[in-house]
Amino acid sequence: MDFKKEFEEAAEVLKRQRDEIEVQIHLASMDAKEDWQKAESNWGEFVDALGEITDDTKEASDEVLKATKIIGDELKETYNRISHRLSRK
Repeated sequence: MDFKKEFEEAAEVLKRQRDEIEVQIHLASMDAKEDWQKAESNWGEFVDALGEITDDTKEASDEVLKATKIIGDELKETYNRISHRLSRK
């Protein structure tokens, strides 16, 4: 699969999940709020790295691809954990 397409699809899923969580976050526990704040920092890094990967004028290194995947995986895990906490409310 094309890396650019894979990361763009992952970004869409994460953005949608991020938007849903943001709407509900004011009802969340302190733990979820702390997770959210950390995830927001990672989101910025992910978006910046994704910009490098999807910029057709640049060639993304394996290191950038791996780092972006790790950040995306961490975001996915954090968003799932927050969503789970919110669904228990």
